[in-house]
Amino acid sequence: MKTMYQKFLLLLLMVPFGLLAQTKNLTGTVRDNTSGQPLPGVNIIVEGTQNGTSTDMDGKYTLPNVAKGSKIVFSFIGYASQTIDYTGQASLDITLSEDATQLKEVVVIGYGTTTKKNNSAAVTTVKAEQFQKGPIVGAEQLIQGRVSGVQVTTGGGEPGSGSLVRIRSGASLAANSDPLYVVDGVPIEVGGGGSIGGRNALAAINQNDIESMTILKDAAATAIYGSRASNGVVIITTKKGKSGEMKVNYIGNFQAYQVGKTVDVLSADQYRNFVTTNGTPAQQALLGTANTDWQKQIYRTALGTDHNISAQGGNDNIVYRASMGYTNMNGILKTDNFQRTTLGANVTGNFFDKHLKIEVTNKSSIIYNLYADKSAIGAAVAFDPTQPVHQDNAFGNYFQWATNGAYEVNASRNPVAFLEQKHNYGNNFRSIGNAQLDYKIHGWEDMKLVANFGYDYASGRTYGDVDSDYVVTGEAGSSYETTQDTKIQNMDLYFNYNKYLESIKTNIELTGGYNYQDFKYSGSGSSYSAVNDITNYSIPYNNRLNLQSFFGRATFTIADKYILNGSYRADASSRFTDHPFGSFPAVSGAWKLSQENFLKDSKVISELKLRASWGITGQQDTGYLYPAAALYSVSTNTAAYQMGYDAAGHPVYYTTYSPTAYNKDLKWEQSTTTNFGVDFSLFNGRFTGTVEYYQRETKDLIVYAQNPQGVNFSNYAYYNIGNMKNKGLEIMADVYPVKTDNVTWRVGGNITFQNSEITKLNSQSVPGFPGYNIGGISGGVGTTIQNNQVGFWPNSYYVYEQAYDADGKPLEGVYVDRNNDGVINEKDKYRFHKPQADIFYGFNTDLSVGNWWFSTSFRGTYGNYNYNNVFSNTGNYATGLPTNGNYLNNMHTNALATNFNNPQYLSDYYVQNAAFLRWDNVTLGYTFKNVFKEGSTMQLTGAIQNVLVITGYKGIDPEIAGGIDNNFYPRPRIYTLGLNVNF
Repeated sequence: MKTMYQKFLLLLLMVPFGLLAQTKNLTGTVRDNTSGQPLPGVNIIVEGTQNGTSTDMDGKYTLPNVAKGSKIVFSFIGYASQTIDYTGQASLDITLSEDATQLKEVVVIGYGTTTKKNNSAAVTTVKAEQFQKGPIVGAEQLIQGRVSGVQVTTGGGEPGSGSLVRIRSGASLAANSDPLYVVDGVPIEVGGGGSIGGRNALAAINQNDIESMTILKDAAATAIYGSRASNGVVIITTKKGKSGEMKVNYIGNFQAYQVGKTVDVLSADQYRNFVTTNGTPAQQALLGTANTDWQKQIYRTALGTDHNISAQGGNDNIVYRASMGYTNMNGILKTDNFQRTTLGANVTGNFFDKHLKIEVTNKSSIIYNLYADKSAIGAAVAFDPTQPVHQDNAFGNYFQWATNGAYEVNASRNPVAFLEQKHNYGNNFRSIGNAQLDYKIHGWEDMKLVANFGYDYASGRTYGDVDSDYVVTGEAGSSYETTQDTKIQNMDLYFNYNKYLESIKTNIELTGGYNYQDFKYSGSGSSYSAVNDITNYSIPYNNRLNLQSFFGRATFTIADKYILNGSYRADASSRFTDHPFGSFPAVSGAWKLSQENFLKDSKVISELKLRASWGITGQQDTGYLYPAAALYSVSTNTAAYQMGYDAAGHPVYYTTYSPTAYNKDLKWEQSTTTNFGVDFSLFNGRFTGTVEYYQRETKDLIVYAQNPQGVNFSNYAYYNIGNMKNKGLEIMADVYPVKTDNVTWRVGGNITFQNSEITKLNSQSVPGFPGYNIGGISGGVGTTIQNNQVGFWPNSYYVYEQAYDADGKPLEGVYVDRNNDGVINEKDKYRFHKPQADIFYGFNTDLSVGNWWFSTSFRGTYGNYNYNNVFSNTGNYATGLPTNGNYLNNMHTNALATNFNNPQYLSDYYVQNAAFLRWDNVTLGYTFKNVFKEGSTMQLTGAIQNVLVITGYKGIDPEIAGGIDNNFYPRPRIYTLGLNVNF
């Protein structure tokens, strides 16, 4: 018994030592599978524990206290993770292979694809997980602040509104400077019939259906699109189905929109004091007793919601994806509403042992809009704050300025009446789709034939009416309607030959084909005048534009080190009569230095590639379909000519025709771009980036120029009389300070330095030529504030230099005599700053810790200026004390600072620095895993959009498209709660 007790005690004493003996320290080296070189910074962790380490600069590691039977995970950015079952060994050497999904990351280019490593042009791809966050419905806003060289400026806070998108500043003056958008191989319309009845043509595509957006920036990337690519190309690729059992995804967002900053006008008491001090007895008698903040009366805290559900699945031969979405967004301007229903479908089939691939895609949308009358914004700034919103009268019981029952013609209208007595609607249906057939020839699989048939159909209607008791007699009871249909058809027929020649270590890819695009626009309209009981009908129209092209491209990849690419496209446009053809060549090359022996074994440089390109692109979109054709325009019904009477004695009217201005010698704009780029990846993908330098020269600029007296049939026509130069430096980078199984922290940023200069603006040298005035403003009939002139940025402000007193206060009507001739006149005006930024940048970061994740983004500009038309139009005493009727106007508080009696529209005092830093978005989310079944997830998010703006600009928002700030629809701060469920 004693012996048994002693043995049991000895066993208990040995148990701890036995347990300790089951854990060991594990050492080893981790190497690259291809080169055999050690990998520093590899993360090594015992699965399910916090026990982990990482490799040193020689790829060596020591992992302590590893128990037999544990699973050890080796992971590293750019490489496929590897899990090893630990069996008790003391040493374990591992080799990691590059992640095939990253190694072969697909980059969509014109009429084909390439890989990120084999790309030789200025191309940037933004994937869904990198998109801008927030309640976005316009596809272009997803890349806002995410890509160097690309500036996206929203039109304001209007729900569903569009944006001004400029890639590398834009290459045109009067012609269209928007990029070309291609959706799943179909070039689409972004203006005209594409958006009538809507607010933004790109809102027709549900943002939740977009997989990636690829931006083609240099001519080597865009020239293959020829005639429509001089301002860059944005390729939108939508999500496709994946094989396997059906998976369902639901995304829902609920938003609250809060009014931010409003225009700083006089309060009711301030205005009463001003009129009492400075006004005449008659003006003082017009003052009311109310205290109305008109901006509070027209704005509101609005609500919105967005829902999207999708399903996908399939087998090895056929996969599918279908989606449906609904969006309902209210604007902060009362009565403003945007509603959208979208349907999306994609089916991809592989047949004949995957030699034939057929893909059918459709994206359709129905949009309903209730447009708030934005005239209320300006009226709320100007309307007398001492007057009430309502009073008993014949004008719908809205206070209005009227004398003896007749409205004051020059007075502002009641802002609330604008919103509640004027009704404007818009409906838009749009469908974008295509069917693409890819056939690999049996017995010659290196050759693929592709046929792509696409369409972009849109049907829009805008209509509205005005209440019969509205104050303006000519508008009361009136109504209108406008319709337009757009039918765009696209056909691509091309081949692709891809062959690797082992004997010379060279891959050859050849592409060639034919493109056909046909545009048809039709529409009509009518308006009803109740006061005259007359309906006027506009002349129905049916217009057509046709583009046809032949294109080819050859790419040679030699020894996986050197890439040579050349493309050519010949275009023909029906827009030009005598010069319909344009030719657009491009070449590019790349050298993968990291594949050379002297860098192949580098422990620091994972990838280093130098690129260079040159090419020509064209522009033919003047916004007018027939600028080069001799045509006649038909008069409206109100301009018909009376000739005699009929048998009943009624006058007989005949429609008249007049010749339109045209220029038969009009031809293509041509932009020649040179680009140099560097792509790099350091520390095995921890630090990646791109640096680009470009220079673009556009010649034969299409300018809408004034005709000499007696020339042509109008005051203006289109001419090729200008040249322009753009250049810039673009830098993008991504850094992973932390990358483990449980924690990932990414920091990304981009910055762009740009410069534009007009180098020619007339067909022959004219001494003292002042350039072309543009940029109309509110106040002063025909007043313009911008100018295009040789040697300056496009759209430079053209103003007088303001003079100041000893205290720094501006002197009314006193300007600097810049030419010292003793007279202040037009010759003293000068070009003072411009709306475009010298520098713009973006910064974003995201952090995931376990199931939590956080992201935030910022954007900013430097060197851009706005003309503050709100200040110049309402910041003077004449505005607050009008003398052309029995009414009063409010003023901007700036009038008290300047004490200007009258408007000084052309003073550089109103050209204000609009540089800014905007905190765009902050988002926090948590993911619940395996909620419904194994593999299902549920993600909850909270986000704030338009968090903060830091700027010295004195208006309500520095980010103004075009640079003229007047009646701007404020961007709201948006609070969002989101739900994303996968099951």
